[in-house]
Amino acid sequence: MDSKQAIYQRIPHREPFLWVDRIISLTPEAIITEKDIPTDLALFQGHYPGNPIMPGVLLCEAVFQSGSLLIAEILGAGLAGTEKAPVLTRIQGAKFKRPVRPGETIVIQVKLTERVGPVWFMSGKVLVHDKVAVKVEFGCAMAGD
Repeated sequence: MDSKQAIYQRIPHREPFLWVDRIISLTPEAIITEKDIPTDLALFQGHYPGNPIMPGVLLCEAVFQSGSLLIAEILGAGLAGTEKAPVLTRIQGAKFKRPVRPGETIVIQVKLTERVGPVWFMSGKVLVHDKVAVKVEFGCAMAGD
């Protein structure tokens, strides 16, 4: 299930703002995805020249997009091409543990922790070289509901 087409069918995100390359595993409770961080991203020219690191906010975005893929799986519906899409309602407890550099592959793990009515609460983390780079808890609701 690692094709971009599977991702495109589930969420509305597209290049250049798609931060998931592959779905590694997907169940109704959790998802694991991967993203190869390109060495030639224009943002590395300014973040930071001579010592490029992936912005933490974009690592969080990879977690949030993986969460959207999980919601699509739970709902049993592709959300791409529809008016419904998960949107953030809360970001809580983001912790940045280590940098991610150009050319590295990140592994994104997201778990559903609770669903209260239309709101989904999840926890996620980004790993690089099997070490935690980012941890974050977040909530989202479906736009269009």
